[in-house]
Amino acid sequence: MSVADLTARRLHALLATDQVTGRLPSVVGGVVRDGALVWTGSHGTVTGAAQAPGPDLQYRIGSITKTMVAVVVMQLRDQGRLDLNDRLDQHLPGVTYGDRSIRSLLSHSSGMHSEPAGEWWERSPGVTFDELATRLADVPAPFAPGTTFHYTNVAFALLGEVVARLTGMTWFEAVRERVLAPLDMRRTTYLPVPPAAQGFSVHPFAGTLTEEPAHDAGAMAPAGQVWSTVGDLARYVGFLAGGREGVLSAATMHELATPQSGSYAGGLNGAYGLGFRLAAGGSGVLVGHTGSMPGFLAGLFADPVRRTGVVLLANGTGGLRCEGLCIDLLRTLETSEPTVPKAWTPTDRVPAGVAELLGIWHWGNTGYQFGWRDGELVMRSLANGLDAQAFRLGDDGVLVGTRGYHHGERLEVVRAADGSLSHLVCATFVYTRTPYDPAVPVPGGHPSG
Repeated sequence: MSVADLTARRLHALLATDQVTGRLPSVVGGVVRDGALVWTGSHGTVTGAAQAPGPDLQYRIGSITKTMVAVVVMQLRDQGRLDLNDRLDQHLPGVTYGDRSIRSLLSHSSGMHSEPAGEWWERSPGVTFDELATRLADVPAPFAPGTTFHYTNVAFALLGEVVARLTGMTWFEAVRERVLAPLDMRRTTYLPVPPAAQGFSVHPFAGTLTEEPAHDAGAMAPAGQVWSTVGDLARYVGFLAGGREGVLSAATMHELATPQSGSYAGGLNGAYGLGFRLAAGGSGVLVGHTGSMPGFLAGLFADPVRRTGVVLLANGTGGLRCEGLCIDLLRTLETSEPTVPKAWTPTDRVPAGVAELLGIWHWGNTGYQFGWRDGELVMRSLANGLDAQAFRLGDDGVLVGTRGYHHGERLEVVRAADGSLSHLVCATFVYTRTPYDPAVPVPGGHPSG
């Protein structure tokens, strides 16, 4: 499976433009559709390795590492080993920031400082976790917990240690066993395994190259240590687009991609879920992350609705639009070769207890059509034909809102004395078969006239 020649040309032109304007020694990219790598391209040939840029050449992926740590944390949550609302000190006793929740660390809403005390960790040999932990109190927290989004590398160093203590192995061994192996990501490693690119920075005036160091980050490694390839990350972005049983369920992937924190400065351009960056683009929201380490830049985003994704890797310290180019590549793919939606299929069975709810209901004088679609009871406005609410039937037989104002609320079915269906109630909203049904209690009473 591959894209058409004209689409490939357009994708390559975008990649090439960023390489030229950003003065990147090399950049390589890939586009994924329905889990398959359908296009790869590169521009610039200076890799510092014997091999030209391509889908099997390793680059350092920086903070994309954080998403892999987040996946393992969510696996442990799903297994009952931790709760996202646990205090950090339940797993790391005595640590500074122990009152912050696991959720707040994943979503960068803990308020903790962004970088560890001491030398710039990204360009220095790493220290042990005990050394890192003793220095945490040396830097004041910029924000109170939950005040705002504030990106913090320190949080993921702490989460990596939580993973290590709960699994009895290093955080990367847990990532390799629980994420990389099931997804067949054999070229994703802790340290570079040849062929691997050399990282460079570019002199601002002369345009000459300087080799950048690539130390083992030690205790800070969960924030940005890993090396990978376009080929491996194409498998990973395919996983992000739909989840995979045995790694993470689609329901948990949806939870990871649910906005948890944002900032006034960031506005509505993006937010953070649980370890993942959420960007405005594609079908609405793209899920992924960007990455940077000295000499390297990366971007990786998936569009779960369109089942597409993109990966970018470069060996320059600056110059790549890690998020913007990903958005542009996905937009070009969709413009050139639109996603074909899955075919509509007839309903084979309406669950017991739902069939009698189908039809027209009213909230006061406002009418809605209740229909069964894709496993949900969907409320569609009679006024404008748009979906207003949706409910999913749980294993306990209870309908719970999945989107709209009633998200998370229970839809209660109320019956008359003879057992017949009377009305529906959701968070004080009363729905009746006829407008302001006089036989049904209405909050505030029925209007006169």
